[in-house]
Amino acid sequence: MLGLAQKNSPFPIFFCKFRRNRPKFSCLLDHANVIAAAAAAGKAHGAVTSAITHVAVTAVAIASGACLSTKVQKAIAFAKRAHHGQFRKTGDPYLTHCIHTGRILAMLIPSSGKRAVDTVVAGILHDVVDDACESLGSIEEEFGDEVAKLVAGVSRLTGPWIQCCIMDGSDSGTGWRANDLRVMLLGMVDDPRVVLIKLADRLHNMRTIYALPPAKARAVAQETLLIWCSLASRLGLWALKAELEDLCFAVLQPQIFRKMRADLASMWSPRNRVGYSRRITTIVSSPPLDERTASDDESFTTFDEHVLSMKDLLEAVVPFDILSDRRKRTKFLHDLAKSSEAQKKAKVVQDAGIALTSLVACEEALEKELLISTSYIPGMEVTLSSRLKSLYSIFSKMRRKDVGIHKVYDARALRVVVGDKNGTLHGPAIQCCYSLLDIVHRLWIPIDGEFDDYIVNPKPSGYQSLHTAVQGPDGSALEVQIRTQKMHEYAEHGLAAHWLYKETGNKLQSISSMDESDIEASSSLSKDTDDHNPLDTDLFQKYSSLKMGHPVIRVEGSNLLAAVIIRVEKGGRELLVAVSFGLAASEVVADRRPSFQIKCWEAYARLYKKASDEWWCQPGHGDWCTCLEKYTLCRDGMYHKQDQFGRLLPTFIQITHLTEEEESEYWAVVSAVFEGKPVDSVVSRRSSDSVAPTSMEASINNKVRLLRTMLRWEEQLRSEASLRQSKLGGKANGNPDSVVPGEVVIVCWPNGEIMRLRSGSTAADAAMKVGLEGKLVLVNGQLVLPNTELKDGDIVEVRV
Repeated sequence: MLGLAQKNSPFPIFFCKFRRNRPKFSCLLDHANVIAAAAAAGKAHGAVTSAITHVAVTAVAIASGACLSTKVQKAIAFAKRAHHGQFRKTGDPYLTHCIHTGRILAMLIPSSGKRAVDTVVAGILHDVVDDACESLGSIEEEFGDEVAKLVAGVSRLTGPWIQCCIMDGSDSGTGWRANDLRVMLLGMVDDPRVVLIKLADRLHNMRTIYALPPAKARAVAQETLLIWCSLASRLGLWALKAELEDLCFAVLQPQIFRKMRADLASMWSPRNRVGYSRRITTIVSSPPLDERTASDDESFTTFDEHVLSMKDLLEAVVPFDILSDRRKRTKFLHDLAKSSEAQKKAKVVQDAGIALTSLVACEEALEKELLISTSYIPGMEVTLSSRLKSLYSIFSKMRRKDVGIHKVYDARALRVVVGDKNGTLHGPAIQCCYSLLDIVHRLWIPIDGEFDDYIVNPKPSGYQSLHTAVQGPDGSALEVQIRTQKMHEYAEHGLAAHWLYKETGNKLQSISSMDESDIEASSSLSKDTDDHNPLDTDLFQKYSSLKMGHPVIRVEGSNLLAAVIIRVEKGGRELLVAVSFGLAASEVVADRRPSFQIKCWEAYARLYKKASDEWWCQPGHGDWCTCLEKYTLCRDGMYHKQDQFGRLLPTFIQITHLTEEEESEYWAVVSAVFEGKPVDSVVSRRSSDSVAPTSMEASINNKVRLLRTMLRWEEQLRSEASLRQSKLGGKANGNPDSVVPGEVVIVCWPNGEIMRLRSGSTAADAAMKVGLEGKLVLVNGQLVLPNTELKDGDIVEVRV
């Protein structure tokens, strides 16, 4: 953030500085491209060796710390010796794969800390045991026990048995394979960095899969889509998942991939750009994919006329790190433009460049608007980033919703992150988010029904952000997401990253309170916006169930005020709301601790009681700090304020969605306030929950969360395998015991140890297993009978 204070001015004038955070040692590994260039120029061993040496020497100069540079340089040198003389099927030295794997990991993990460095080192060394003659003992001697364990863990994840254990429908050997899958899953829970390394390894293999025979490439892509993409999704690694999906999509559905890339390029072409969308009179968009004909665009010639190589299709998949790094993105587009001028790039690659260029134009337009705006709070640092939705996700959404490609409003997106000084200014930062939302809606025309407020109403996972879809500079849909830095860190760092952040100064919010049924909701940039039609019957039925006294948030620009519903009219289409102008709601939204929430409920209840006692019943009734206002449900799916002349204003309210527990507590507080009783009884029920968990408790909670996630992933894979067998006419789980291990996996509290018991084991069996037979047992925090049967993922505590 740049701040320039004017003389004789009480307020400084601030300008946004849009930063890109880049891991400190990711640049160290960028020079793997030197090796690739040397290999491409010729296979001469001298040239390759020289390039490798250049990497090692340059690494020392670039690395930011002595310890860091020494360890990474040492790993590169070790891998160089181990893979000496080995080449990949692409013709590149094998070392290029090792360094690219390390680069990918450097983009996924925190930029400091021993665990992060060890992860990158293990990524560089991940193949020295399986594909070279090195032993785990030599790795442990050179790099320590932790790196050796990571390399060993990755080695266990390698081999065809992973796919067979969930795809083989035969009874032969399935029992031990299923058991091996369970062992693999539990190993991931103990140290999720093993999964990160394997995913980085698989991503680079997919980027170079064109070197494999077509049949084998399709088999690998199918396995990647089935197993590794779903695992990345479960772990919240959204950017990596999106690139993996598109690489698989390009291999498995090349014609559809090419057509969709051309269709998006046509929608987002610079020739459609007419300046700011407020001046757009005609919305330019392409027909749906299934409605396009060859005459619509020259790109829709028959596929046989311009046979594209697999390498061209893979090159049309934009690497995930290019979207997060402006310098890389600029270089990528510059190189693409030079290649296009020389007619060296296939049209599908140029179409990818058009898509990326459209994002740049949108980002620059918003950046310009923010630079000249003073609407956001001074001192708040604003960061802009962008993403392209994976073509596979777009294709899946089109099939699921039965719509054309022009109806997928989140195919491209901008993200605006507001700094909150490590959470100390979280309340003001939330106000800034709504101010930025107002700026976006003034810059570009909002699309009706495509606004979601996950700040006031977080997703069950805890994810918070403002989502809005607008008509971008070219007239096509553009999604904009706005959140605070605290919300961003919570959303972006998947479950595996919590183990890496424990030793850094960046503390991530505990995920123990996240709902078990909503894993994928913790990311915004690589998922679908909720599918909904704001004007359908279901929505009216939903709002018709609103009660008088229900809490809402009034939003006017950056001002958030507490309000309650006084009357519901016309089946929920119109609401009469009492607004308290002395009760700011930004802190209410920012602080969701149970103890603070009870105080908020009490404030809402007293506002409702005041309006009822005064018999206020019409718009305009009230006093100096309270006023009744009328709100109408509009086409955009939001309740907008209606003035005395019947005009609808930009001011709107957000209905606060309450869980069953919150609703019960809220109405208990309302009842206590109306009866003149203290709310101490309600507070006492939540007093134990208001105590923040210790770091050890948070770590165990995160481990439980990851365990349950992995077990659900295992169940998903087995279910899909069974479904495939049914479709093929085979026997789906003819012997269930051979497919699903006859055991349950539990977590022992408070040490976090994972325990495996036979299926049907009870609480008494768990107590006996730990040598405390006959003691009281708590399962998931509740005291249970000794004969209570345990389930996978249960937290068991035996009271001494």
